[in-house]
Amino acid sequence: MTQVSIIHNSRCSKSRQTLALLEEKACDIQVIEYLKTPLTKVEIRSILDKLGLAPRELMRSKEEEYKAQNLAAVTDDEALIQAMVDTPKLIERPIVLANGKAAIGRPPENVLAIL
Repeated sequence: MTQVSIIHNSRCSKSRQTLALLEEKACDIQVIEYLKTPLTKVEIRSILDKLGLAPRELMRSKEEEYKAQNLAAVTDDEALIQAMVDTPKLIERPIVLANGKAAIGRPPENVLAIL
């Protein structure tokens, strides 16, 4: 059985669909509710490395908090990572971690490639 972690928001339909897909695949799932237990800088950097993304690419730029913090004008990656630590809602979801890799579940089937 594959051990997987899902960075999850139960209010997000794509996150719920991705979790259901993992359950169908009989995975051993660790659910990380990142809005209740925010990710650390180290965890976000690790996820970014596994995804091969820059910090901005992991951010939900349409969120009101993104606009309110004027993050479109921020060019420093460390400042963007800190914004995700301070405001977890800015992090794209769901993210699945398995087998030393990561995938964003948009669409949910994206995560099948790393199982």
